[in-house]
Amino acid sequence: QVQLVESGGGLVQAGGSLRLSCAASGRTSSIYVMGWFRQAPGKEREFVGGIGWYIGNTYYEDSVKGRFIISRDRAKNAVYLQMNSLKPEDTALYYCAASTETGLSWSASKLDFRYGYWGQGTQVTVSS
Repeated sequence: QVQLVESGGGLVQAGGSLRLSCAASGRTSSIYVMGWFRQAPGKEREFVGGIGWYIGNTYYEDSVKGRFIISRDRAKNAVYLQMNSLKPEDTALYYCAASTETGLSWSASKLDFRYGYWGQGTQVTVSS
């Protein structure tokens, strides 16, 4: 079992920055990929980006590429989502998720059912 807790959400003006954190606990050695997802009101949950837990390679959805940066600190069992140049359309509930599926491809990592563990979410609101 893996437990995840997000933090760092809040209200920010357009153009501003926020850094989300995701603290992992439990059987973290089983994690293969950590993903960030978001869900805006009335919309489906969507993939934002992910990071290989051991290798540290990253992958981003086009809508956030160049603005968001995912990093991880395995010593602290933490993953971060640095969000820059925020736009009102980035407003959503942001979730971190852990997949223990070895060999998960980046194309597959976009699918939320590939992740067995989820945090409770943290709200990000970007005002115009």
